[in-house]
Amino acid sequence: MRILGIDPGLRITGFGVIDKTGSKLTYVGSGCIKTVDGELPSRLKSIMDHLNEVIVQHRPDQVAVEQVFVNVNPKSTLMLGQARGAAICTAVLNNLVVAEYTALQIKQAVVGKGHAKKEQVQDMVKRLLQLAGSPSPDAADALACAICHAHGGLGLGGISTAGYRMKRGRLV
Repeated sequence: MRILGIDPGLRITGFGVIDKTGSKLTYVGSGCIKTVDGELPSRLKSIMDHLNEVIVQHRPDQVAVEQVFVNVNPKSTLMLGQARGAAICTAVLNNLVVAEYTALQIKQAVVGKGHAKKEQVQDMVKRLLQLAGSPSPDAADALACAICHAHGGLGLGGISTAGYRMKRGRLV
């Protein structure tokens, strides 16, 4: 199964493509889509056009997208949501299944704790995919989203926490 992970952003949208064969994950490609300042519709079109090129080039089977978190600035949150919507629409227009994960779920799946720092996510993505160097933060977040989807969104080892309480990332 080939998975496209997307870390949406209006200025920078990260993408990462991995293959999952059994329990083995293989890096296929990653990068960032950078939009230039300008009118919102042209920036959203740029995101859609570039993601469409990624989809045509890599032919993913499924797409995993990071969910929007509520920001202090409502305008920023709305803009991020629109970039996310553009990414989802591009996937849907290409008849792809879309899964959504929170940043907490992604970090839990990749690092093992939901409040990991960006550098920890980059390092674990590098290790899990056996990369020679660290991907950019946005590409690493997108690859982490794809890894989370490959793991079923359940975290490392697929440990179920049903029936348990979590406190500061630990089972209580």
